[in-house]
Amino acid sequence: MTPALKRVLMRRPGDSLIAANAADWHYGPGFDGTKAVAQFGVFADHVAASGAEIIWLEDDGDGLADAMFTHDPSLMTDQGAVILRMGKPGRMKEPDLHEAAYKAAGIPILGKITAPGSVEGGDCIWVDSKTLAVGRGVRTNQSGIEQLSEILAPLGVSVLGYDLPLGNGAEACLHLMSVMSPLDEKLALVFAPMLPVGFWQLLKDRGYTLVEAPRDEFDASNGLNLNVLALTPGNVLMVDGFPKTRELMEQAGCQVTAFDADALCIPCEGGPTCLTRPVWRA
Repeated sequence: MTPALKRVLMRRPGDSLIAANAADWHYGPGFDGTKAVAQFGVFADHVAASGAEIIWLEDDGDGLADAMFTHDPSLMTDQGAVILRMGKPGRMKEPDLHEAAYKAAGIPILGKITAPGSVEGGDCIWVDSKTLAVGRGVRTNQSGIEQLSEILAPLGVSVLGYDLPLGNGAEACLHLMSVMSPLDEKLALVFAPMLPVGFWQLLKDRGYTLVEAPRDEFDASNGLNLNVLALTPGNVLMVDGFPKTRELMEQAGCQVTAFDADALCIPCEGGPTCLTRPVWRA
């Protein structure tokens, strides 16, 4: 999840986000659709400047405000994509957008998660090329994890499920990636108090160095200080305003770029990782 980002699926927000009812989408204070669209443009410029090719999904006014968070409706492997099934009711149509985009780009579809299963991409973390950790919580259930395991078994991938805490409640977004972001090979930013114990033990057993984010910035950002995107190994993109988290990553050897996201990421419960679905890293 940290080699150089070469190709990525993103959706440019527009009318659907600008017209979004904050209560319907569980967006918090500070949400401003027009400002969020402008902030996304700056974020997208950072991604493009890294050299990554962007496969664009356009917001044509379909009302899918959360569809800008392209990390969640699909999962990418070395052999093709898995189309997931969302745990948030308002996002159920998004996987179809990903399936169509992959078919148009000539990317194979390995399988699809079907009801009653649900898996969101934010709950999936590649520990290594053959080990996928998946958070079991409000957005991803046991049926989905079992289906995903069956789809990936022919690739020799082991899928390991870990229980997540309820966090701020069933309406809020808490993914496994809400408490862990890969920064470099065997280096990750974590919020230790909410890490599943078994997952923490797995990371330690696999030789990971864990940078522990401060509680005050985690609380102030609704966990978005932890949502960090690796553009290349150790070269990461984060939401601005959390200097202690930034300093800890820099002390661990990372090059950190921050962008304003007080309207885009903090109220909408999704950060730089959520806004991207990496298709190819090398």
